[in-house]
Amino acid sequence: MQLVRQKVKVKAFRGRAVLAALLVAAVGSGCAAEGTGKQADAGASRPAAPAAGQQDGQRAEKGPREGARKEAEKESREGAEKGARKEAGKGARKEAREDVARPGEPGAAGALASYVQKVKRRQKARAAAARKWGLERAPLAAPAPPDVKPKITTRKGFEVDGGMEGLPPVFTTVPTEDKVVFLTIDDGAEKDPELIKMMTELQIPYSAFLSDYVIQGDYGYFKKMQDTGVSLHNHTLTHPYLPGLSYKKQQREICGQQDKLEERYGTLPRLFRPPYGNYNENTLRAAKSCGIKAVPLWAAEAFPDHMEWREWDRDLHPGDIILTHFRGKAEWKAAMPDLIRRVMKTVTARGYAVAKLEDYV
Repeated sequence: MQLVRQKVKVKAFRGRAVLAALLVAAVGSGCAAEGTGKQADAGASRPAAPAAGQQDGQRAEKGPREGARKEAEKESREGAEKGARKEAGKGARKEAREDVARPGEPGAAGALASYVQKVKRRQKARAAAARKWGLERAPLAAPAPPDVKPKITTRKGFEVDGGMEGLPPVFTTVPTEDKVVFLTIDDGAEKDPELIKMMTELQIPYSAFLSDYVIQGDYGYFKKMQDTGVSLHNHTLTHPYLPGLSYKKQQREICGQQDKLEERYGTLPRLFRPPYGNYNENTLRAAKSCGIKAVPLWAAEAFPDHMEWREWDRDLHPGDIILTHFRGKAEWKAAMPDLIRRVMKTVTARGYAVAKLEDYV
């Protein structure tokens, strides 16, 4: 059995090495083509051949230069292989492992090539959707989610008086170096079917924090949203100012909504956002008692005509959480697609992709 595993590993390595070599060759051919064009433009202005003494000196230096060239090529191949594996992400690596394990299948290189084709198709579809929905630029694709989720801690200054030990962390930004932000939408008052269609076609992930008093008229709308991959989270039953309530009443608001969402949508939420972003120690204790693991607030808030910022530099940062609301023309004089266009214009122009919050938290 050990020998078989070793053969599988060798096969996987060879597959990745072949793909890396192809990537290097592609880059090399592009450089060669560029160089050929420059030589053609130069024409008769090419420098004359070196004199005999110069040729002797070049031959004497050929050995060291050749060694340096081979070393550079080796580093380039290794870098290309590493970059290809990283870009392919966890999904491609899983496909590669499965293919290597099946005799007669294409192996790691084939799986990775297949994954690259899928990415290209998704990018093409996203570009077409961007034109359809009036975006000047297609949303950037988020990188593969981390294999291990980052450790979430309470943001400094957001602690409660009794201390945070054992309580769900409260945060506005997810610790990550990925140039991603997270889009979250609160309450559920507006139920625009165009929003679901737009976000699905643009492949933009988002998370919904729902209050029962505004979603109970149409639970089915949010079931359709859930079916597209959106995670539904807790925003209390009636959207009260929680610090003004006793522990028992806060628990009823939070745990009652947990029960409603689990009954309607089949999953128990793990994330909770207090209305207006207001909370105290009782809020976090009550949330913990009914299964809440984390309390994401926000670093920026989006409106159809502007953005509001928590940070002094009025800018996005890796891992920032963006808040907006389910609102329509009756309140904002703009439809949900108008709001999304505004958000994505800001996010894309600043070089960020929208990632799925639940992949990181």
